[in-house]
Amino acid sequence: MTGDAHQPRGRRLSSWTTRRWLRVGVGASLVVLTLLGVTGAWVMGRSQSISNNLTDVRSPSLSTAFRLETALVNQETGIRGYGLTGIPGFLAPYRQGVADQKAHTRSLEELLDGDTARLHDLASVQEAVDRWQETVAEPVAAAPAGTPSPQEAERLANGKAAFDRIRVALENQQERLRADRVQARADLESTITQRNWVFGTIALLIAVLAALGFEGLRRGINRPLELLGSDARIVAAGDFGHPITPTGPADLRQLGGEIESMRRRLLRELAFTEEARLRLDAQAADLQRSNAELEQFAYVASHDLQEPLRKVSSFTQLLQRRYGGQLDERADQYIDFAVDGANRMQTLISDLLNFSRVGRVHNAQQGIDLDTVLEETLSALSVAVEETGATITSDPLPSLVADPSQMVMLWQNLLGNAIKFRRPDEIPRIHITAAPEAGLWRFTVTDNGIGIPPEYAEKIFVIFQRLHTKDTYSGSGIGLAMCKKIVEFHGGTISVDPEYRNGTRMTFTLAPEPPQIPGPSATPDAARTEAEQAR
Repeated sequence: MTGDAHQPRGRRLSSWTTRRWLRVGVGASLVVLTLLGVTGAWVMGRSQSISNNLTDVRSPSLSTAFRLETALVNQETGIRGYGLTGIPGFLAPYRQGVADQKAHTRSLEELLDGDTARLHDLASVQEAVDRWQETVAEPVAAAPAGTPSPQEAERLANGKAAFDRIRVALENQQERLRADRVQARADLESTITQRNWVFGTIALLIAVLAALGFEGLRRGINRPLELLGSDARIVAAGDFGHPITPTGPADLRQLGGEIESMRRRLLRELAFTEEARLRLDAQAADLQRSNAELEQFAYVASHDLQEPLRKVSSFTQLLQRRYGGQLDERADQYIDFAVDGANRMQTLISDLLNFSRVGRVHNAQQGIDLDTVLEETLSALSVAVEETGATITSDPLPSLVADPSQMVMLWQNLLGNAIKFRRPDEIPRIHITAAPEAGLWRFTVTDNGIGIPPEYAEKIFVIFQRLHTKDTYSGSGIGLAMCKKIVEFHGGTISVDPEYRNGTRMTFTLAPEPPQIPGPSATPDAARTEAEQAR
């Protein structure tokens, strides 16, 4: 189920997902930025090319043309002085001018390589120079030194027109080179302006794309997610009837639709759970009333059974004492059976009452020292310890909050079983340990007795379950069941260590403070019954 069903009719929703929108947006932005980048690179390259042409060609060409003009003027000055005076010293400027002319001409040829028009201007200058040198300069320079001759003076006068043609060619060359430099500067300024516009446009487009991207993310992703999160928080706060309205791209609408489906399913399950809880509350109330009635019945029945059973036991014992040996052997056997059965029934009812009192009547939680409790237990077991010669040792035991009477019953049953189920040919040796473990106290009671087979490790904690007949070992089969109930009431567990083979090792845990578990309180009639039973 998607969120399209929740949108108003007549509004056509886009089927594009968030990923597709992002791909298209990022792709378009990259294309635009790439085109702008290529344009910017072209403008940068052009401006750099024009700048290089201006600094490396046009300006050096113009300055070299000026130096070339200076070299030619030096030649003309030197030849004119030599021709008018015949002094050889005037030939030095001419010779130096010729050398400078050749050097500057080569420089211009290199600088203007590929520029046909400017090379043509240079050729025109060179042609005029060659004509002047052949017709005027070289003949004058070849004349002997001394008194100037009229012929040389006449040649100089005729050569002025030839040198004027050089000046005209130089002026034309310099004018065009100057115009080229001005044009290069204009091109550079225009290209720089164009470059600035291009990069300004790039910056503006980047800002616009960023703004469009943020706005698109806000409207297409952030806003739908905020609305979805707001609806989800309202539902999470407990308003499960609040609908989830899917918005945004197709995948976000699908997500909103799935959350809406989950909300509806949770609403149905909550309604079912609430109905089930109401039924369970009613059943729990009925069960609590039934348990209270059963407990009261158990107390009353136990009390009522005690009195007739006490009479049966008393009269069968009187019958045994008065008529024992006077009847036949079978009658004596019957009387013994009756006395033994009555005594066992009294013990069983007494143990059953003690078992039912755990957590109900014996529930006086207080801080106790388990070493003191152990001493009281050993005092109560002193006869059995003396008769068997049992050795009982213990590590230091902790103090904790528990019911003292239940702790005494726990230790008395565990140590009593360790003494009772001893090996016939060995003195009982029992050791008790205690150590903290995961916020609890773990205790072990280890003996060298007959042990417990692993397959009976769970059965021995079930009430009335015995592994031996009453003729072999006495007891009602309630002791370990009572130990389990006491340990669990104090927030722990009890088990038999299956790895220990040289006897029995009982392991159990106790919480420093028992959990607060409300239990059914004894009814007034049951309390009076127990008080009478205690008397």
